[in-house]
Amino acid sequence: MISAINVTKSFDGVEVLKGITTNFKKGKTNLIIGQSGSGKTVFLKCLLGLFEPTSGQILYENTEASKLSVSEKQNLRSEIGTVFQGSALFDSMTVEQNVKFPLEMFANISEKDMRERVDQVLERVNLTNARKKFPSEISGGMQKRVAIARAIVNNPKYLFCDEPNSGLDPQTSLIIDKLIHEITREYNTTTIINTHDMNSVLEIGENIVYLKNGIKEWEGDKNSIVTSDNQALLDFVFSSKIYKMAREAMLYYQNKK
Repeated sequence: MISAINVTKSFDGVEVLKGITTNFKKGKTNLIIGQSGSGKTVFLKCLLGLFEPTSGQILYENTEASKLSVSEKQNLRSEIGTVFQGSALFDSMTVEQNVKFPLEMFANISEKDMRERVDQVLERVNLTNARKKFPSEISGGMQKRVAIARAIVNNPKYLFCDEPNSGLDPQTSLIIDKLIHEITREYNTTTIINTHDMNSVLEIGENIVYLKNGIKEWEGDKNSIVTSDNQALLDFVFSSKIYKMAREAMLYYQNKK
C-alpha cells in the first residue's frame, strides 16, 4: 500500500497540491483522474519520488519515503515498475533487450535467470514472436505491451502507469486496460494509473481519486461514480453524450437489481 498524508506541493509560491490524503490499495487498480491542471501529474510524480512534497508525507508500507537512506531509496526503486506515457522504449534495442534492461540495472541474478524471466513476461504479454524486433517495427499497442513487460520484469511491488492508453485506439486501449488489471491481480501489486480515459475509469477503476484544482474532490470506485451526487465528478466523467447514456444505462441496471 502507498499512502499520501496531507500532501502539498508548491512551485514559485503557487500551490498545486492542497493537502491530499488518500490510500492506494494493494492488488487493486488505483486511478488518479482530473482535468488538465488539476494536479494529477504532479501528484503522481510526488508519489514516485520525482518531486519532493512541500509538506505532508508519502508512505510506502507505513515507511516515509523521504526518510529513507540512499541505499534504502535504491532498494525501493528496484521494487517499482513504471509505464511511461510514450512507452519510452530504447529505439536501438530489440524488444527483449528493452525488457531485460531493468534486470541488468537492478537484479543480481545470472544471465540464464535473466533470459528465463524475460521469456516469462514476454509470454505473459503475448509478445514472444516479436522479441527480435525493434520498437519502430511494431505497433503502438505492441510498444505499450513491451513497456508493461519491462515494468513487471523485476516482479515489482508497485506499478505506476502514466496515461497508458495515450495515442491508442479504443479497442487497443481496452486490451491494455485488461492486461494491467490482470497483472495487478496476478502480481498483487499496488498499481497507480494516471489517466484521462473514461473507458478505463468505468472498466477497471477499483479505487479512483478525482482531483480538482489540487484538491481531492472525490474518492470511490467505478460503481459508486454512477450514484454519486458530486456534480463536478459527474460533469467530468460523463461530459460526453455517450458517457451520459452509459450512466443512465448503469443506473437503470442497478435499480432493476
